[in-house]
Parts: sequence; C-alpha cells; structure tokens
Amino acid sequence: MSNKTALVISAHSADFVWRCGGAIALHADKGYDVTVVCLSYGERGESAKLWKKDGMTLDTVKTERRREAEKAASALGVHDIQFFDLGDYPLEMTREAKDRLVDVMRAVQPEFMLTHSKFDPYNTDHMYVSQWTLECRAIAQAWGHKPGQKVLGAPQVYLFEPHQSEQMEWKPDTFLDISQVWEKKWAAIQCMEGQEHLWHYYENVAQNRGNHFMRNSGGQSGGRKSTHAEGFQSIFPRTVDEL
Repeated sequence: MSNKTALVISAHSADFVWRCGGAIALHADKGYDVTVVCLSYGERGESAKLWKKDGMTLDTVKTERRREAEKAASALGVHDIQFFDLGDYPLEMTREAKDRLVDVMRAVQPEFMLTHSKFDPYNTDHMYVSQWTLECRAIAQAWGHKPGQKVLGAPQVYLFEPHQSEQMEWKPDTFLDISQVWEKKWAAIQCMEGQEHLWHYYENVAQNRGNHFMRNSGGQSGGRKSTHAEGFQSIFPRTVDEL
C-alpha cells in the first residue's frame, strides 16, 4: 500500500476532471493513493444536457452524473471516490457534513489537497467549497476535535484553475506538466457526457498551460517540452530545500 496520499475536494461531480484530472493521473502513476470527494453531483446546475431530455427526473440525473464521475475516476486511477450528495445550486454544508469531511482528511492524511479558487462570481458553490476546505483543514488539525483520532498535519492546499481565471482573482504560481498522462485525462473528460460542450475548452486550457510550463521552465533557451499542463495557486508557504 502506498504511503503517499492526496485529497481532491470537488464541488460537483465533474470539477475534479476538468481542473485537476492530470494531477490525479500523474500522482496515481507515481504511487499516490488519490481520494476524491464530490460534495454534490451538480445535478441541478451543471446537467443541462440531461434536463433537456423528456421525462428526466432528479434521481435519474444524479445516477447518470455519478456513473460518469466513477467512470472518469477509474480512467484517472483514483484510489477512492466519495459522494456526499449535499445538493447544488446552492450547495450547502451543515456542521455534520463538515465533520464528515474532517474525518476524511484525517483518514487520508494527504500530502496535499486540491480544491476550488477562493472567488467565483459565476458559481458561488465553488468559492464556498474553497472556504469550507480551509475551515475543515483547520478543524482537522485541532487536537481537541474528536480526541483519539490522528490529527492532520499541514498539507499544502492548491487551488485549481477556475473556468475564467481572470475573473476569479486566481493567479497560478505552480505549473504541473501532465503531458505523459494527457491521454488519461482526455479519456476522463470524455466520460463527462452531460457536459460535452466543455471537452475542447479544457483541452485548449491544458495546451495553453503546457506552453506556459515550457516558457517558465526555460523557454526557448532550454525549457522542457510540455504539450499539456495544469496550473495551481498555492495557499500556504512552501517549505523546500531547493527551488
């Protein structure tokens, strides 16, 4: 069993695929056990294609979005995917749900966590999840919360790229080369049949970030070739021995 773990906290069932599917696949290949938590299925606000079908019901949409997410998770090599089914538009988190997420953080003991940008005027579900992730991280570090459980250390939290980054006060400080696992991410993207209109948008994002990776790794004077990459914004100072 791997001794390295990572945790992804996704507002809706497709977010982890678009925004950090490459990071998931890459770290899974490196031996990480990656756990994904989907707080909702995105059944109300992110399933328009399904709702346009005659006779569609909420339960049917949830079932279909869960099937898509599980198929995508398998394509990426996800170790465990959990669905909290909290509803969306609006996504609301009770104290019980927060405690449940804290339990996951403590059980997984992630090396790092991935979640949404702090601000998103187009989709407030996303920015609330960012806030709740940081809140639950702090609770998971508290020795007085459920004494006897292993407390959480201080995993870095990376905010993955939102849909329109220039509107979200999101500024990447980390680019991850996902060229070697791009085909896995592309396969996972195509599992999200309910949002087919986003497939090539996120393909373009990955290609553009590949260009940024190459430029920031040395450019034409020796930058590493990258066809696809993902961008992240770190929350906490990083402690490293070399840059």
